[in-house]
Amino acid sequence: MTTADKNTTDVDVLRANINNETSQISWSELQRFFAGGWLIYVSSETNLLDVAVAFSMDDKEQVSRWLTSGEVAKVSDEQAKQWHEENATFWSTVVKPWVLIQPLVLTENNEIH
Repeated sequence: MTTADKNTTDVDVLRANINNETSQISWSELQRFFAGGWLIYVSSETNLLDVAVAFSMDDKEQVSRWLTSGEVAKVSDEQAKQWHEENATFWSTVVKPWVLIQPLVLTENNEIH
């Protein structure tokens, strides 16, 4: 096995592990992480698993691009207030110390995306 193959396998295993630990969670369960400053918003246009893998691998260049574009950001007070009022639900995964969240989106067929 070459080094490139091993790295690809390691990333695939990491991605699978993160995927297995991803779940739906309500805003009420996330509020304490927001209060602690550990909550990271991931836009619906960005793949949550890609972001989690980049955070896990400390890929500063990619994370910086997302932060600059606004696709990834610390949760703002305005977002927190809106989500509290809506009792919103999210996809979530943990990359310590961060909790990454992505709002659930309903498709035209009322399927969760």
